[in-house]
Amino acid sequence: MGILSALFGKSGNKVAEYLDKDAVLLDVRSHGEYQSGHIKSAVHIPLPELKNRIKEIEKLNKPVIAYCASGMRSGSATNILKSNGIDAINGGGMNSLQGKLG
Repeated sequence: MGILSALFGKSGNKVAEYLDKDAVLLDVRSHGEYQSGHIKSAVHIPLPELKNRIKEIEKLNKPVIAYCASGMRSGSATNILKSNGIDAINGGGMNSLQGKLG
């Protein structure tokens, strides 16, 4: 297993699968980053706020594709979500994810 696989998992090939399951796109970047551009349908919860706002995600009752700028924060977000029983994958960086959305 390479270092990137260890950090990000093999979620790249799962994005389409999660989109088919009506997954929520979760933007975990800062408020400023979000304001400068985001994926239109994304829910925005900055990573530092995620633990305190986990109930909001639970209420959606959908799987989650987390993303940020590079994939590092979304990896942390995915771990937080999974530890709270939420089906989630790391979608990686926003630009890369947008390419997978078509």
